[in-house]
Amino acid sequence: MKAKRNRIVIDLNQPPPPGSRWRRGKKRSGRVGRILALIGIFLLLVVVAIAAGGYFWWQHFKGQPAYTLALVVDAAQRNDKDELNRLLDMDKIAASFVSDVRITLTGSAILNNVAPAQVDQMTANLTPKLKESLQEVLPPEIQRVTERAKGKPFVFVAVTAPYFANIKKNGASAAVDFKFKDEQIQLTMDQTEQAWRITAIKDNRLTNIIADAAKKDTSQRGQQFQDEVSRRLKELQTPTPSPR
Repeated sequence: MKAKRNRIVIDLNQPPPPGSRWRRGKKRSGRVGRILALIGIFLLLVVVAIAAGGYFWWQHFKGQPAYTLALVVDAAQRNDKDELNRLLDMDKIAASFVSDVRITLTGSAILNNVAPAQVDQMTANLTPKLKESLQEVLPPEIQRVTERAKGKPFVFVAVTAPYFANIKKNGASAAVDFKFKDEQIQLTMDQTEQAWRITAIKDNRLTNIIADAAKKDTSQRGQQFQDEVSRRLKELQTPTPSPR
């Protein structure tokens, strides 16, 4: 007679006994998955918080003088005269230059025995033609004194503007001190309903150039004056050749 073979039947639907290696592995993987999920959620919240904080900081920064200063630098480097006219109050800037030029001419008149009436006549002739001249000469002048920003992304220029210029805000007005090589340039900025605008520029070198051009100018149309200012500024922009 053939002996009967014993068959071992394993019920796959039966849960493994408690304490088995399979059950311990499943618990461990489930715990690791929950930890990874919590870490992922935490990192996502951090990224969202940083993005939200950066967004609100940027919106706040756009209302500061430094942002407008960066816009001026960027527009000058791109030679965008329309944007510069929006950011620069040419009427007030011209008036501030006329005031500084008058002081310069008065000092020169005292040394050269020029009558005060002649100084008044020179500044009176200067006022109507200076605004047009500034619209031509200021963009290249701003390009010259902000050459370090050439080719830099706008965001970089905006964020670093407070480090290159000393900006002192006082309510709806701000004073900006900017040093370029051996030149000290001061700006006055005023806040409008739309944005900040530059309303005065104090640049001793440019003031002296305008004063010299005003003394030489004899044309009622002012073309000689504008040509003289442009010529002197081009001399500043042309690098002096180094001696061999």
